[in-house]
Amino acid sequence: MKNVKIDRLLRGAILVLTVAFVYVISSAIHERVVVAGDSAPEFSIATDSGRTVSLPNFGGKLLVLNFWASWCQPCAEETPSLNRFAQEYANKGVVVLGVSVDKDPKAYAAFLQRFRPAFLTARETKTPEDYGTFMYPETYIIDASGKVLRKYVEPVDFMAAENLSFINSVL
Repeated sequence: MKNVKIDRLLRGAILVLTVAFVYVISSAIHERVVVAGDSAPEFSIATDSGRTVSLPNFGGKLLVLNFWASWCQPCAEETPSLNRFAQEYANKGVVVLGVSVDKDPKAYAAFLQRFRPAFLTARETKTPEDYGTFMYPETYIIDASGKVLRKYVEPVDFMAAENLSFINSVL
């Protein structure tokens, strides 16, 4: 009788563990990946300047949300054009936020020292994960209502005519 109870308990425990294992694997495989047309996930980030920014507090402006890393060569190649773009469109209703996934604060600081971005910057990893970002650079163009208008999964020349034409068309 005792062996039957132990056997049932073990089978029940195995069943519960199997269900939990399948759930964890399924969740990992089906991570959310944000694409154009989706609503952008909410976020709140403390920038290097001390300003806390979140998706709804851009005051009706277009948000260019760029995820990058100091060790990412394409990110370094993209940064000068993003910097020029941020300077040119700062007074035209566009906010640029660069979010680094660097774990090393010294590498992050050296990157900022080298490029001196003219846009808001922050270092954190939760927001890129919420967007399903795992390759860098990756950029989202988000309108005032929180809709992702465009997603770039490669380095971008932000000053290229086709990109400026798109931005101008949505302003």
